[in-house]
Amino acid sequence: MRLDRFLAKSRIIDVQSRHLEAALEELLLVATSRSSQALDRKQLLADLMDRENLMTTSLGNGVALPHLRTPMKRPFLFALGRCPHGIEYDGSTDYQKVRLLFLLLASDEEKNYLNVLASLARILRQKDLVNLMVNASSLDEFQKHVFRSFSGVLAKPAQSESRFNRMLLREAEKIAKASRCSAILIFADTFSGSIDFTETIPNFRTILVTRASTNQRMSASRLVDTIQVRTLSRQRLSQLRSAVLIGLTRGLFRSEDRLCCVGGIPHSNQLDALVVVDVEREFQSVLTRETDLLPKSVKAEVVERLLAVATELAVEGREGRPVGCLFVLGDTEKVNTMVKPLLLNPFHGYPAEDRNILNPFMDETVKELSSIDGAFVVNGDGVVESAGSLIHAPAQHYAELPSGLGSRHAAAAAVSRACDCISIVVSASSGQVTLFRQGLMLPVLEKTVAGNY
Repeated sequence: MRLDRFLAKSRIIDVQSRHLEAALEELLLVATSRSSQALDRKQLLADLMDRENLMTTSLGNGVALPHLRTPMKRPFLFALGRCPHGIEYDGSTDYQKVRLLFLLLASDEEKNYLNVLASLARILRQKDLVNLMVNASSLDEFQKHVFRSFSGVLAKPAQSESRFNRMLLREAEKIAKASRCSAILIFADTFSGSIDFTETIPNFRTILVTRASTNQRMSASRLVDTIQVRTLSRQRLSQLRSAVLIGLTRGLFRSEDRLCCVGGIPHSNQLDALVVVDVEREFQSVLTRETDLLPKSVKAEVVERLLAVATELAVEGREGRPVGCLFVLGDTEKVNTMVKPLLLNPFHGYPAEDRNILNPFMDETVKELSSIDGAFVVNGDGVVESAGSLIHAPAQHYAELPSGLGSRHAAAAAVSRACDCISIVVSASSGQVTLFRQGLMLPVLEKTVAGNY
């Protein structure tokens, strides 16, 4: 979804007030002043402040994302304010660091609300883009940077491709054709800034793989899709495997496909590696049929989100310490018959929307609770049903695993065999992220010495 179509120049302002409530009032004024529907600004402001009192909407990185669902005809209303001196609210240092205040109003009937919220959060977590907007020399320049950032297109490419990059892309096309590949994957994080691929991209079905929402430019006829893999590992093989896994869940790839992958060291601006991946061989442990990987009840975007959170936990740990945890995704009706709570469920009683893993404000909650024993049980729509749950799968579903894997992995394998679900395990000892499907395991992230493809 192109988010820039919900933006208007009149709704991108320099906020005058230093106080949160007054700043939100300024944004509400510009967001609703030209709306065809009369909206009660006082009530909206009260509801926004109530949410803020309940849970901060600060994303870090100098950005806050106050958001609200309300009855209205339009699906979304956006307003963005620049706060050069920060925001004062309840003595919180988080708000004093805020330089961008993004207001999101969504219709209470809009089904894509959480997806849009997550997309906004991904964009606003990109430090380079935020700095570009915050440090704009004028309001007009600020507005231009906002539109460019949210449309994914910069006015001019930051740099041109080198002769070697063009040569490698041409060779990638030849190899892809000779080896009967169905697509070429380009790892866009090789480049810093924006790169214009419109002239030299191979005349082939092409997909970009990136850690963040990309501002690379390609002709629409050649670019099929972008796969965002929020891995923090320096191992490019881990990002490749995660990208193929996400492509399978989305239906971008089939098990019999072969893929030509081109990349380089992140931010080096130099392509230096080319590898051909046979999907069936790479994922033979978990693929026996075309539809095996994704359970019927599970949405692809939920798998992507959980893999991202699991990868961040594996690499970052929590407060400097490694953590291990288990996520069980899908078939919750059956999974819950095999669950014993180890503590009072911390998610009980909260609205489904507030405990959905697609909600970007859930990240910190999940990470904070990851240190407790037991599993997170998540339904196919992304709603976290419980945490601190002990998995008791029937004995016949347990099987011998490779040495070094403990009870958490054994429970993950068993429940994935007993139910139509996916289990994702983060190992505290090794930092490895492992996916289990139908009792079979697939390493997604192996935390070893940084390597190449």
